[in-house]
Amino acid sequence: MNHVSAKQAQQLVRDKKVVVLDVRTPEEYQEGHIPGATNLDFKKPDFAEQVGQLDKNKSYLVHCMGGGRSTKALPILEQQQIKSIYHLDGGFNGWKEEGLAVEK
Repeated sequence: MNHVSAKQAQQLVRDKKVVVLDVRTPEEYQEGHIPGATNLDFKKPDFAEQVGQLDKNKSYLVHCMGGGRSTKALPILEQQQIKSIYHLDGGFNGWKEEGLAVEK
């Protein structure tokens, strides 16, 4: 598992090296998200099952709003045998603070 800044994350997304996994609520996601992100709500009871259905051969950039929920989600991704994980330090807030692209 790797910790990355917003700028490093942007490069991974631009180079299509990661699938962006947004673990915020659907309401938060609809207010704005990283372009192309997949939304899996960490607070849902079936979160681990949903993670288990992800392609384990892909790399994932995981984030929430500020880093709390995504940090708690990391062990679940590891338990589901996701091998390549990047954590967006500072979360979506850090992404926005850098002025990076957001879609709604």
